[in-house]
Amino acid sequence: MRVLFRTENLRRFFILLSGLWVGGFSAVGFVVAPVLFSALGDRQVAGMVAGHLFKIIASSSVSLSVVLMILANLLVGRGLQWFRLIRWILLVMLAFSFAEAFVIIPWMDSLRDEALGVGMSIMESSWAHLFMVLHQISSLIFIAQSILGVALIWRATQSEVFRGQS
Repeated sequence: MRVLFRTENLRRFFILLSGLWVGGFSAVGFVVAPVLFSALGDRQVAGMVAGHLFKIIASSSVSLSVVLMILANLLVGRGLQWFRLIRWILLVMLAFSFAEAFVIIPWMDSLRDEALGVGMSIMESSWAHLFMVLHQISSLIFIAQSILGVALIWRATQSEVFRGQS
């Protein structure tokens, strides 16, 4: 059991978990969502499916960023000082994930539900402009999270040669 909690194994687990997380949300955002919109003839259905996927990603991102933050704190406590910057990256990613999961996505869902309640798509409704603004903010947050995710993995996997210089 002690072997599992060795510093190097915790660092490897951190890298594995962060790689799966960043790879997962990048695959959904940069591959799955565009394919949905190009493959499905109905943009409203594609948007609803993509919205559901992004809701799952945002919720799991909150949990995963908290777990990774705990692991990063453990690793800093064990002397891996380059994980100090990683904690800041994770904090920003957590804030973005929280905003997506608990503010932006629910707001967009409520606007979509309001429009459907009066028998029209969101883009035909009077809430279309607000929905588009929220969608743009959400897209910018997603791009920022993707860049931060690459920085997170890059920093966590830096080689032994460069660790002394960080």
